[in-house]
Amino acid sequence: MQRIRSIDFVRGLVMVIMALDHVREFMHVDSLTQSPTDLATTTPALFFTRWVTHICAPTFVFLAGASAAISGAKPLFLLKRGIWLIVLEFTVVTFGLWMDIRFRTLIFEVIGAIGAGFIGLAVLGRLPPKILGALGLLIIFGHNLFPPDVRMTTLPSERLFTLAYPPIPWFGIMLCGYAAKNLFTRQRLLLFLGVGALMLFILLRTINIYGDPNPWTKGLLSFLDVTKYPPSLEFTLVTLGISLLLLSIKIKKDNAVMVYGRVPLFYFIIHIYLIHLIMFGMVFLQGYHWKDLEFGVMKNGRPPNTGINLAGIYVVWVCVVLALYPLCKLYGRYKVKYKLRYL
Repeated sequence: MQRIRSIDFVRGLVMVIMALDHVREFMHVDSLTQSPTDLATTTPALFFTRWVTHICAPTFVFLAGASAAISGAKPLFLLKRGIWLIVLEFTVVTFGLWMDIRFRTLIFEVIGAIGAGFIGLAVLGRLPPKILGALGLLIIFGHNLFPPDVRMTTLPSERLFTLAYPPIPWFGIMLCGYAAKNLFTRQRLLLFLGVGALMLFILLRTINIYGDPNPWTKGLLSFLDVTKYPPSLEFTLVTLGISLLLLSIKIKKDNAVMVYGRVPLFYFIIHIYLIHLIMFGMVFLQGYHWKDLEFGVMKNGRPPNTGINLAGIYVVWVCVVLALYPLCKLYGRYKVKYKLRYL
């Protein structure tokens, strides 16, 4: 298929941003004990370091749906791809996150959600795009009528399963991306939709009665403090609204950011392993040894009382992104040469 530069650019941009959040999770001094969006303990700099990365998962899922439609992926391919991504989530990705050979922590996250979405598209993909788009909007706007469906279940043998990305709300986002396949060359319409989504977000947060109602009397931070697990209507509106604004930018030439956007799954897996290894290096430099590493349920080897400050997080983030550039460029050429299909 002919690649659309704006899709590659926006996907690459959010992948670069995603690495910031993962560096923070693995290495920030307070990440083991505090949430960056807990308004009682966070700082504006830490809050926005986390908040800006909210854009990543909705954009990945939305563009995965769009790419499936633009490429003309058949139901059987989508089914196989979906199953493979779910298997990948619970093997390669899980090990990269926890480095636990006993796999005691199993989390269904964005790769699994995309896989489940592809399976759903394999079933529904023959319906007209307008019907799929309407169904997607119905899910996005209506799922907050039901109780939150994030589940944490303790499994036998001291294992934990967490459904962090419940499939149905994220499938709604994918359906909208699938139905939007003809919009990516219509910059003005994308701009209009992006502005409209952000205005609706502001309206809903102002009236504060549906989607993600919570007190926001503490100013800007509380106004922007929206729920990701599962994605509330306001969360989806503000994140996809920003994504649509970015997609409305006309990209005339290839650029460095697009290198990342053309190898998303490769980048995702490699960057997790790289950041985790850097985390081990940080731990050893701070005076700890192999025997001090802690593995188990929700433990990735990092001992308590380790970590670096927020400025250090940004330095490591930049180094990770730059280090991955030549690998992504080389792998991108390999994919083109052998005409292999990827997200």
